[in-house]
Amino acid sequence: MSAYRNSKTTIPDIIKYWEVNIYEGDLSIDFSEAHERCWRCGYKSKLEKCHIIPHSLGGPDSPDNYVLLCSICHSEGPNIDDRDFFWDWLKAHKAIFYNTYWITRGMQEYELVYKKSIVKELLELNISPDNIKPLLQEQINKCSWHFGQPRMNPATIAGLFYMIVKGLKA
Repeated sequence: MSAYRNSKTTIPDIIKYWEVNIYEGDLSIDFSEAHERCWRCGYKSKLEKCHIIPHSLGGPDSPDNYVLLCSICHSEGPNIDDRDFFWDWLKAHKAIFYNTYWITRGMQEYELVYKKSIVKELLELNISPDNIKPLLQEQINKCSWHFGQPRMNPATIAGLFYMIVKGLKA
């Protein structure tokens, strides 16, 4: 059995350690919800103990070497022997508001593909970005998630934005 499975460090140990050792304003959560929200994306999720320095690179089984992430964020985390980069990565992905991170990532994906922000596209079509929610909800019925994933990925969200723009231009 791996050392990870034999971990003695608990989720409460991790939260207790970090709530006095890191500024919660740098994360996507506040510590009152650190046990149920991913520290990167801020969504309520089943959380995983994510090594800051991977066990395979000598990272210890101690509270100072873990954060709590959802499975998606955990799989996207850096696997290097550099604590500073890990924290820079985590802080760079901070969500300002709960449940907005993946929409923001979808907007970034849209701009990467089309070289124009979805907000600019909507404004050019005389649609207020504030009115996108019902349009987005209508398009959600025309997509699916990858098996086992708890939410849509950024490419799917970008595709939904594309379908909205395409429909408005038709």
